[in-house]
Amino acid sequence: MGVKAMLPSYELGFYALVVTCAVLYSGSGIFEASRDSMNRKAFRDGIKPGWHYFGRKMDVADFEWVMWFTSFRNIIIFALSGHVLFGKICSMTVPQHRAVMYMIYGLLAVLGSMGLVYLMIILSHCLLLYSVALAKQKWLCYVAGLCCLASFKVEPFGSWQSRFVTGAFDLQDVLFYGGCTFTIMRCISFALESSEKEEGIYSIFDLLKYNFYLPFFFFGPVMTFDQFHAQVSTRELRRKDNEMKNIRVNALLHVGAIVAVDIFFHFFYILTLPSDLKFVNRLSDWSLAGLAYSNLVYDWVKAAVMFGVINTIARLDHLDPPQPPKCITMLYIFAETHFDRGINDWLCKYVYDHLGENHDNILKELVASITTFAITTLWLGPCEVVYIWSLVNCFGLNFELWVQKFFQLGPFAKLEAKLSEAMSRRIRAAFGAVNFWAIVLYNILALNSLEFALLVTKRLLVMGFPVSTLSIWFITYCGVQLIKERERILATQEEQKGDKAKVE
Repeated sequence: MGVKAMLPSYELGFYALVVTCAVLYSGSGIFEASRDSMNRKAFRDGIKPGWHYFGRKMDVADFEWVMWFTSFRNIIIFALSGHVLFGKICSMTVPQHRAVMYMIYGLLAVLGSMGLVYLMIILSHCLLLYSVALAKQKWLCYVAGLCCLASFKVEPFGSWQSRFVTGAFDLQDVLFYGGCTFTIMRCISFALESSEKEEGIYSIFDLLKYNFYLPFFFFGPVMTFDQFHAQVSTRELRRKDNEMKNIRVNALLHVGAIVAVDIFFHFFYILTLPSDLKFVNRLSDWSLAGLAYSNLVYDWVKAAVMFGVINTIARLDHLDPPQPPKCITMLYIFAETHFDRGINDWLCKYVYDHLGENHDNILKELVASITTFAITTLWLGPCEVVYIWSLVNCFGLNFELWVQKFFQLGPFAKLEAKLSEAMSRRIRAAFGAVNFWAIVLYNILALNSLEFALLVTKRLLVMGFPVSTLSIWFITYCGVQLIKERERILATQEEQKGDKAKVE
């Protein structure tokens, strides 16, 4: 109830005004804190010289972002540009063998960047999991695949394998673990899809073509084997209407996002500020809330840029890869919270939806979510922060269902039935606002630190109560109403398209 309920335009306008003013006020506090802390000794490692003509230094606390646009920039441009040119030639000359050509290029690129020993380690895991797939037993595929994943994520096995790779350069660890762990996830997908194949099994070359597609190899996203195999096996390569235009537009948007983040890092030190808890503790509650929220937004932008660039190349190769993650600004439900949609699709297909079925049964949902987060913990690398992150997010996912089931009980269902749809939407948005901040607080655990997450929680819920707590809750409520309005418009548009299709 309340999904398609309309609210008066003046009410929505008021919500938009409140959210805009709150964001500007919070942003001004973060800007002043960044300006005042630019030369602090405690921030010396996180803030480096930047735009001298503007008198601004740059926040360089994010290793990944700096890596992409400094030491890894030329490698990315060279390898991916070569893949695009190579793929274009293959699609024009031998489209029926393009998957084999992609595999050969990927193998050579991995060999050239990481060496023969690393390639042998990857191939040995592929061969092992292919052998397991021959048994066509799902449970065996899961056990073998997760054991292989643990061999890279649990010490001392990970360090033991990494020592076989000779040579040393800045990105060796990043490429080593990235390529290995994504390989294992792809091999598990291959093994499970082979187990479901009615006759025979896919060949080892199907696995190698799937695994060594270079744009996905080191950093993902994970595309399930059934989708990849079906798409690369297509011989008739045709573009959809306006597809190339959309690809060019997306490419320009990603370039714009990169420039915007670079500008942002010169004026807002959102990544370095949380490293000094004494300084952060002097910020206002509004600035602290904005700082926590900004960290989640930035991490989404980073994921959107990385997967967006890769997906653009995949679309040039006539593939339909997993979509970038849904913007954290548009989220107030735990079930939609993910920063890597490829891994999310993989987990949903092989674990979460498989065990949880329709996600209406409390016990099945609990088992499904615990299993999903256990595998996610192994994927991220077991450690204290990851354990806590998994625990609280697993609780949040189940708590949503518990609350939903509770309010579906007779007395509450009858009470909501008496309310107008607009009022039902307002009540649900109030609960959604609480959920929104639960998502923020739970996820800054992994993005920043446990200490920063506890500080934000204490300031907003304990020391800031009731003024800051209720004020931020109301502002978040306004934001959730704007999200719900967007969802209502999209749902209405989809319904109109469906009605139009029926008429035609």
